[in-house]
Amino acid sequence: MVKIVFYFNLILFSLLGWKLSPSSNQAVLPEITLCHATGPSEMLAFLDDPKFVSFHPSPVAFDFTGMGEMISFPTPDGNEGSGYLIKAKTPSDQWLFVYQEWWGLNDNIKEESDKFYQDLGGNVNVLALDMYDGKVGTTPQEAMGIMRETNETRLENIVLGAKGMAGREAQIANVGWCFGGAWSLKSALLLENQNIGTIIYYGMPIREVEKLKTLQSDVLGIFATEQNISKEVIEEFAVAMKTAGKKLEYKIFNAVHGFANPSNPKHDVEATKEAYGMAMKYLKEKFNI
Repeated sequence: MVKIVFYFNLILFSLLGWKLSPSSNQAVLPEITLCHATGPSEMLAFLDDPKFVSFHPSPVAFDFTGMGEMISFPTPDGNEGSGYLIKAKTPSDQWLFVYQEWWGLNDNIKEESDKFYQDLGGNVNVLALDMYDGKVGTTPQEAMGIMRETNETRLENIVLGAKGMAGREAQIANVGWCFGGAWSLKSALLLENQNIGTIIYYGMPIREVEKLKTLQSDVLGIFATEQNISKEVIEEFAVAMKTAGKKLEYKIFNAVHGFANPSNPKHDVEATKEAYGMAMKYLKEKFNI
């Protein structure tokens, strides 16, 4: 009966385009390996979990005037990508790629990019990539719909386009939250030897050892107390990183998913302050600032 239920669910998930996480199936068929589903695409299954959606109340509106400007750049698929760029005060090959939450490249992400730029002394080019090609969600329902429509190949092309725009000599670190937290690590893999550091804010990590072996930097993980990107998932990631011979530092905060977003009604000020301090210390070390 257990096998019948599993295969019924597997067929149903395939028809709906859902992804299964390893942790959700261990109790059913522990011998089944679903490593191919780990990482950014794995988060799509969370969209059908009301508890996960509840961690994403609509952002609180605020006035914002940014330091940067929107730019565009060619992508390998023959299209164009875009992003919010704050250039270093003097020409520099140091870059920080910033990855949005599931809302899209909204004013909160632009404001966070400005903050990183300022606290890095204006010495680093900061680029917040527009992973939704101009679309921005203002309600959970809108964000959910946009995230469902994302195409993995297109997302990879946006990252590679930004890499090309930064140049062959660019040394690039990554930071992102939620959807963007997952893409921060995926970006690190795509950037290959140009990647110098990666910060994941409560994003679903890749846990495939063979992929992680290609990672060129260590990783800082900032996680929340939650059911989906759970303690078990994080510990599985830690084991995979160790097996791959890579260094991981992480902390699970006693705070909800999305706690570091100031525009989130569930924003945790103290946890955000501590997490940002960890992130800034990490980035200053990577950029020798």
